[in-house]
Amino acid sequence: MLENYLPVLIFLVVGVGLGVGLMFVGFVISPKKPDSEKLSTYECGFEAFEDSRVTFNIRYYLVAILFILFDLEIAFMFPWAVVMGKLGWFGLISMTIFLGILVIGFIYEWKKGALEWE
Repeated sequence: MLENYLPVLIFLVVGVGLGVGLMFVGFVISPKKPDSEKLSTYECGFEAFEDSRVTFNIRYYLVAILFILFDLEIAFMFPWAVVMGKLGWFGLISMTIFLGILVIGFIYEWKKGALEWE
């Protein structure tokens, strides 16, 4: 039984070894010529105008969570659409329930004003 896992073990060892080896080679042969501009905190072209530890508005996180939610919704819909013919009514009803729950959540977020950006 353990011989079934040997290819997986070899694959993991080669992958980790290759990753660590390439990082080591890059570290060894990289040029070591730091200058003040390269070591500066900001390389974007202008000086920072406020503290880097400023808190973000909670609406940013809400929009990010909503994006992930609806992105996953689409990710679940593609496989369902491919096998829709084999699933029949059961597949249609289960996906309708799934989408209904997501629509209820979307309407709730909309009514709470999470999608409003000021």
